[in-house]
Amino acid sequence: MPAMDSRIYTIGTPQPKQKTRIRISGIELQHLSIAWIAISFAFAFVLSDSARAHPFSETAINFFLVSLFTVGIGFILHELAHKVVAQRYGLWAEFRMSPTFLMLAVGMAYLLGFLFAAPGAVYISGSYITSEQNGRIAAAGPLMNVLLAVIFLLISMQSGFVEGFGAYGELAIFLGVRINLWLAAFNMLPFSVLDGRKVLTWSKPAFAGMFLLIFLVWQI
Repeated sequence: MPAMDSRIYTIGTPQPKQKTRIRISGIELQHLSIAWIAISFAFAFVLSDSARAHPFSETAINFFLVSLFTVGIGFILHELAHKVVAQRYGLWAEFRMSPTFLMLAVGMAYLLGFLFAAPGAVYISGSYITSEQNGRIAAAGPLMNVLLAVIFLLISMQSGFVEGFGAYGELAIFLGVRINLWLAAFNMLPFSVLDGRKVLTWSKPAFAGMFLLIFLVWQI
């Protein structure tokens, strides 16, 4: 997420593209897992006053599972999308959680019912990167959220499947669509370290097209 962006880049002439495989370290897996679980707990507390009052109750567990497979996945896959595209360009890219912001997120959600989510960021470094590459890396996160929203929309059209999971299933579908579209729209704002600023610097048509795509999916 934007709060911890620390990408190191130099605008210049690109070197010949080399084939690279996606790499993920043990430390990165650990950080991703902790961030995923922490954000899911935090959002569960925001969704339910009962979960906040009884954090180990069945209700809290149900809301945690809903958050784990909707909001949590939205945050984590957003970051991994940045990583995958960056590594395809031959750059070093790994996710690192922010313990301070994760504790703040869970603490505020539990005590106040308010979520400030900045679980960490994908740190990227390399000898060179063009403006286009930087823009494409930035766009990958919001595009992943739009893709997830579309997947949840398609699932919502299978009424029999959704009804089989009861009220929690319906909530999961609703959150899967709305939260992912919200994440996409927020990160596309052209300010500070948000993804939108890098996309706009690279291509105004791409920037406008991203917002149009988010708007059209929101209208479905």
